[in-house]
Amino acid sequence: MKKVPFFVLILFLFAACGGSDTETTEAEGTAGSEETTAEAPKSMVGDVSQYDPHRGEGKFTSVDVGDKLDAAMATEGEKVQGVKCASCHKLSDERLVGPGWKGLTSRKKPEWIMNFITNPDAMIDKDPELQAQLEICLVRMPNQNLTDNEARSIYEFMRKNDGVK
Repeated sequence: MKKVPFFVLILFLFAACGGSDTETTEAEGTAGSEETTAEAPKSMVGDVSQYDPHRGEGKFTSVDVGDKLDAAMATEGEKVQGVKCASCHKLSDERLVGPGWKGLTSRKKPEWIMNFITNPDAMIDKDPELQAQLEICLVRMPNQNLTDNEARSIYEFMRKNDGVK
C-alpha cells in the first residue's frame, strides 16, 4: 500500500471542509443561479434603547409562578435539562462552558430567563450583562429551539435546583 504524503491529507481536509456562502441545494428549493448576499441576523437589528433588562427580549411578558413548586413540571424540566443544557451548565455556581445555574431564579425574573432560553441570540446582542458573560465564557448560547412548555419546565426545574419546594 502506498503512503500518501501528509500535506496531501491536509489539503484534502481543507478542501472537504470548505464551501461557498452562495451555494444552495435543491432541498432548499432554489435553482442556485443567483448569488445571495449575507444579511445581518434579525437578532442584530433593532433598537437597543428599547431593551428591557428585567424582562429581556422575547414573547414572555409575564410568567405566572406560584409559591409552591410544580413537581411534575420540574421533573419534565430536569429531563430537558439533561438532554439540552447539562453539557454546558452545571447545577452549582461553577462555570462549565456556560455559567452555573445555582441561584439564577433569585437573581433574574422568570420572564428574563424564559426569554433568554428561547431567544438567546437577540438577548445576547442587546443585554450588556450577557455580553460581559460572553467575554468570560467565549461561547454564545445556541438556540435549542425549545417549546414554551419546555422553557417553562426548565424554569421550574431551576426553581427546584434553587431550593423551592
